[in-house]
Amino acid sequence: MDAVFLARIQFAFTIAVHIIFPSFTIGLAAFIATLLVRWRITGRDHLHRLARFWTKVFAVSFAMGVVSGIVLSYQLGTNWSRFSVVVGNVLGPLLGYEVLMAFFLEATFLGIMLFGWSRVSANLHVLSAILVAVGTSLSAFWILAANSWMQTPAGHEIRDGIAYPVDWLAIIFNPSFPYRFAHMFTAAYLTTSLVVLAVGARYLVAGRFPEEAKTMLRMGLGMVVLLAPLQLVIGDLHGLNTAKYQPAKVAAMEAHWDGEKPGDLVLFAIPNEVAQRNDFEISIPYGASLIITHDPLGLFPGLNEFAPRNRPPVLPVFFAFRIMVGLGFVMIAIGLVGAWLWLQGALFDARWYLRPVRYVWSFGFIAILAGWLVTETGRQPWIATNILRTIDAASPVAYSSVLITLILFVVIYVSVFSMGIYYINRLIERGPVGPAIEPQGALPSRPLSAASDAARDAIRPES
Repeated sequence: MDAVFLARIQFAFTIAVHIIFPSFTIGLAAFIATLLVRWRITGRDHLHRLARFWTKVFAVSFAMGVVSGIVLSYQLGTNWSRFSVVVGNVLGPLLGYEVLMAFFLEATFLGIMLFGWSRVSANLHVLSAILVAVGTSLSAFWILAANSWMQTPAGHEIRDGIAYPVDWLAIIFNPSFPYRFAHMFTAAYLTTSLVVLAVGARYLVAGRFPEEAKTMLRMGLGMVVLLAPLQLVIGDLHGLNTAKYQPAKVAAMEAHWDGEKPGDLVLFAIPNEVAQRNDFEISIPYGASLIITHDPLGLFPGLNEFAPRNRPPVLPVFFAFRIMVGLGFVMIAIGLVGAWLWLQGALFDARWYLRPVRYVWSFGFIAILAGWLVTETGRQPWIATNILRTIDAASPVAYSSVLITLILFVVIYVSVFSMGIYYINRLIERGPVGPAIEPQGALPSRPLSAASDAARDAIRPES
């Protein structure tokens, strides 16, 4: 429990809180844009109410994501100054591109999206929502490019222990980036889809907002049916790429010790790093080799082939990977059962399905956190693979300073973000209430009398 380990815990805690919000808003921005496009085409009021409702949730989530993310850049300077010195020439521009291309775009049109409901034309308002969705996607692109380069560096050269860029295309599109981007992007959309599905089920079970609830169920379930099996395929491809470029991580994921034997698919075990074996193991013979090499007799490196100082911690990687994969199969099951009910015309009446689905909103967040733990802990002891070790990247900060700031971060984050999540739940509890307020220039969805015209004009946007 030295200063470096505490600095790692501090960064892990803050980024774990932060990642929850961007992973939600990436998909939510696209969902809101889709609702507004559908409303603009069909003129159906409930789509507009839904868009306005979810925009409020998006605003709170986006704000908490920005606040929690700012802290991370300061930690890089205070706790990880050597990291900035060694790889800053490569990562600095990538993070700068994220601000210039993505955050500025989001910040510019977010104001129109949030406050332009009755102040701008319908087309401009819909366009602003689309551009915010594009901005969130661009942000994910650059952040994942930077993170992927740390996992599988390329396009650089080392001079006097410092990494310098040589080929920016090779840096951005490094060997793991396409798989990592596809995997995380799909996970973000799945997370949002599960939240939308759960809220729709919550309303329908309670008998509230039936039209809006059915729309959320259809849209959320449709995305889960499509994306959950797709994520399984992407995950397999990502795993093959990881086995090629980060074999020690895969060995830890599978708790595979002896690379001279085919790997068994370990369903449960307690990896014993001291004895270099698995205790209480339950496994399927040759299963890991079949998945990783697509050959039941195929061989892949075991943990014993790496010096102890070059191995990642096995226990957290092993269990986090199984949590992520297990939740993935649960998502597939949720989608398939829901699709079967949908085809039978019984989706909206199957309370035995809707009641438990109300609580699946958390599954995507848990899976993302588990996957993040696998990715980041599994690359240890390297903070930038084969360039810089984590222990060599830390600043010479006193143990007491890191401990005090860690305690303060935990107290403040838990307090502030608990209130934010509580407020989001209050918004969801209130629901998409009130009539839709059509932006300037929008065609009314039905003829309006003079009386209803006057009533509509009396409506003022909510503060």
